[in-house]
Amino acid sequence: MSTNTPIRSVSELQDDGVLLVEDGNHGEYRPRRDEFGEGKYAFIRAADMDGGRVLFESAQRINDKAFSRIRKGVGQGGDIVFSHKGTVGKLALVPLDAPPFVCSPQTTFWRTLDEECLDRRYLYFFMHSREFMDQWMARSNETDMAAYVSLTAQRQLKVALPTIAEQRAIAGVLGAIDDKIEQNRCTMRVLVRLARSIYRAWFVDFEPVKAKVAGATTFPSMPKQVFNALPTSFVDSDIGQVPEGWEVGRIDDLFVLQRGFDLPKKARTDGEYPVIAAGGRVGTHTEAKAKGPGVTTGRSGVIGNVYFISGDFWPLNTSLWIKEYLNSNPWHAYYLLETIDLRAYNAGSAVPTLNRNHVHSLPSAIPPAAMLGAFESLVEVLFGTKEQLSNESKKLAEVRDYLLPSLLTGKVRVGATGG
Repeated sequence: MSTNTPIRSVSELQDDGVLLVEDGNHGEYRPRRDEFGEGKYAFIRAADMDGGRVLFESAQRINDKAFSRIRKGVGQGGDIVFSHKGTVGKLALVPLDAPPFVCSPQTTFWRTLDEECLDRRYLYFFMHSREFMDQWMARSNETDMAAYVSLTAQRQLKVALPTIAEQRAIAGVLGAIDDKIEQNRCTMRVLVRLARSIYRAWFVDFEPVKAKVAGATTFPSMPKQVFNALPTSFVDSDIGQVPEGWEVGRIDDLFVLQRGFDLPKKARTDGEYPVIAAGGRVGTHTEAKAKGPGVTTGRSGVIGNVYFISGDFWPLNTSLWIKEYLNSNPWHAYYLLETIDLRAYNAGSAVPTLNRNHVHSLPSAIPPAAMLGAFESLVEVLFGTKEQLSNESKKLAEVRDYLLPSLLTGKVRVGATGG
């Protein structure tokens, strides 16, 4: 900030009723293991924060009994959540309409109490600044334990306080960029859900055929020529009713799963090709063993996760990858495997193991080639749009990160907005 900008400590701001900084419960007040599961209160850990957001949808929840014992760390909309233990430095700005949540002992909420003195969005962006990060980084190794910035240390940190008009102007510019990034993120989630729902409608619930049987002449999302070729009746089969003319076979009539390839860590050299293990991407390599786009799933250690890889890749020996597509294609195979509870076919005792023959033997309807091709083309458009939005967001983030220090130091000024 400029040399004339007032600097206040967190403790001073707390004494003045401007800011409240508080972490989650420790010891006897912390939720017990049997109190997790169903409940309306999200329990936020560092792992539940990503990209400036709190991942409420995937966070664990605690029940009313646990919540009634909580004495501090109860968050609310508008808070800034800061991870201060183990993983230090993650930040998330909680939406004003957020569901109820509680901070774990790993996280702290920073809550603006006086918006006429301290703008909450300005505070969020200030906490991203090098000026602020240097402060907590200097305090993060004061103990022999893992990285940790105690609540006491946090209250000694300092915040630059330009005029409220300047704060709002800074927050307005950077917030507009963040809002667009969040809008892109929401759109990308919708595109992913849309692709999955189209798969289910076409290949699981047979909704286009049902619509045609009912007299419809078109079906949303399906090309008319593909719809016109659909049958107008169902027949009984070993897996229930399927559209007339569809064959019923096994998974290995659709595609062939193959065990991945050995690649010791010492043999891995950074390159352009992703290395995919049972738990997902674990690095890159200079050579690819499988041509993309491709699909993998965990074979050993972690089973049940399914991954789509857009380019060439190296599937590790802890994974199964689709070596050959017979009456399927990559996107169809990906969503088909997603619908199967692969964990139910665990053949291991000490280590979870998936036998490819157990998957190969599962019965499945075999769709017509024209329908598969139409689905592949449609999903490629959806994910192409998702990729464009992702690239746009990366560029916007670069602009935001470039502007942040310039705005905070006054090198770049914007028109201040009034109350």
